[in-house]
Amino acid sequence: MIKPIRNDAEHAAALEEIQRLMSRESAAGTSEADDLGVLTVLVEEYESKRFPISHPDPIDAIKFRMEQQGLAQRDLVPYLGSPSRVSEILARKRFLTLSMIRALHSGLGIPAESLLQESPPVVAEPQHLDWNRFPFREMSRNDYFAETTTKQRKPEELVRQFVEPHLRRRSAPALYKRTLSHRTVDKYALAAWTMRVVTRGLERPISIGFNHGSITLDVMREVAQLSWSTQGPRLAQEFLERRGIPTIIEPHLTHTRLDGAAILVEERRPVLGMTLRYDRLDNFWFCLMHELAHIALHLRTADPSFYDDLDGVGDEGDQREHEANQLAREALIPQEAWERNPARLVRSPQAAQRLAEELRVHPAIVVGRMQYESRNFRILGHMLGRGQVRRHFPHSKWRGSEP
Repeated sequence: MIKPIRNDAEHAAALEEIQRLMSRESAAGTSEADDLGVLTVLVEEYESKRFPISHPDPIDAIKFRMEQQGLAQRDLVPYLGSPSRVSEILARKRFLTLSMIRALHSGLGIPAESLLQESPPVVAEPQHLDWNRFPFREMSRNDYFAETTTKQRKPEELVRQFVEPHLRRRSAPALYKRTLSHRTVDKYALAAWTMRVVTRGLERPISIGFNHGSITLDVMREVAQLSWSTQGPRLAQEFLERRGIPTIIEPHLTHTRLDGAAILVEERRPVLGMTLRYDRLDNFWFCLMHELAHIALHLRTADPSFYDDLDGVGDEGDQREHEANQLAREALIPQEAWERNPARLVRSPQAAQRLAEELRVHPAIVVGRMQYESRNFRILGHMLGRGQVRRHFPHSKWRGSEP
């Protein structure tokens, strides 16, 4: 029986078996030919994870070409714009733009795939942070610091102690993402929230590692059907944590306008964060599915974090957000069921209730879909499950229902 390849010994055995099957030159369609095809795929998948081929860091690629051709920093001015900009880019304080990448590629022959590898700038290092920009009072109010040390230490010392471990493990992506959302946000507040969620996620007693590919549409629908229970939000949290995804409920900080996030802390350690900025069941379930969709489709080392403000956001802009929205909607209410159900046209409590019963999801999910499709966010507002989410997470410090 062919099994997944889990270690180097199994990899070596699979290579031997491939060699044996190849020597027999089995005809297409035979069981041996099928085995050869399956083993080849398994070996390729194992090797891609075990022996990844990566391109050099963009700045390292530039410096390597400078060394090859004996170039000084001033020789890069025609490609990057000015002496000060050259210095900032080589020090990783500024990102390359597309026009710079094109110029370096055509002028110096640096491979585009190397220049397109995005490398975090040094802004994520302690000496480049403005510690006073972290929202200390709000962080303290939300228990970011140990209570026994708050009164004994200066604010900057406490913030440093909280932040620096994350900088070492690069788990503060909000500090160096070029774009955080479609709105202007306070990146220091967003970074603080991220680090709090990561801290809590790493503290969760997760018994198994996460496997990419384990979050399928069927699994997402299974999660969605937990909404049928009055304890749905807590059951969903427990369900996901049994599959290696810590699901952290952490109130948002001022000026972040954040609903949820998907963050990859380590290769097999995603963390799903939610703020419950709006205490409504329709918002909770769509946000949860949206972040799960990011984990299923997009969350990889190259894209280690997604931050979402779902307040009135459409599909336009980022293709990944469009894909996450589509998968979230399909998991909650399959398009086929929506198309054939009267709830698509008849926006009544009875229609919403009938479709909810058919799909075994909470009626708030159906009403949320009705509002979205009709662009009328006033209809059936009493069925959205207002005030029915935060009560499941009483240990969080909730302050009001709006940003």
